[in-house]
Amino acid sequence: MAQELTTVRPAGRADLPRILSIYNHEILFSTATYDTKPRTECEHEQWFAHHDSARPVLVAESDQEVCGWASLSPWSDRPAYDSSVEVSVYVAEEHRSKGIGRQLLQALIEAGRTQGHHALLGRISSDNIVSIRLHESLGFSVVGVLKEVGFKFGRWLDVSIMELLI
Repeated sequence: MAQELTTVRPAGRADLPRILSIYNHEILFSTATYDTKPRTECEHEQWFAHHDSARPVLVAESDQEVCGWASLSPWSDRPAYDSSVEVSVYVAEEHRSKGIGRQLLQALIEAGRTQGHHALLGRISSDNIVSIRLHESLGFSVVGVLKEVGFKFGRWLDVSIMELLI
């Protein structure tokens, strides 16, 4: 695996078009997200507005191009879950297998620690073995599998729930 020199930094509004492009590609061509309809710019702005320093959006940048992004999002809107957050990591197809996903996930783990979160959780399509292995390599464990809870591309999909307590 070739390493690509990248910088991970907080995302800004100027990064939203590229973040949206990466995400919408995954909606259309993968099971990395169970969204089935591309997100609009307005919907994406609303999503971004719900993130802050406690639940940041980060980008990986290489040669002045955003090549991936990651976020911490609320796991639930119920107050008892406030210290539990969901991790999301997406890398543009042309930048995969270069260590960028690892850099982003490591940065999310550090952000979770810094912000005092207790549980980092991921919902990963069980057919996404690369993502599951990446999360395991950084200390996450599969704590459950939800059978056939998603339907995309004409088939039922399982979701692996992964957890890292920090």
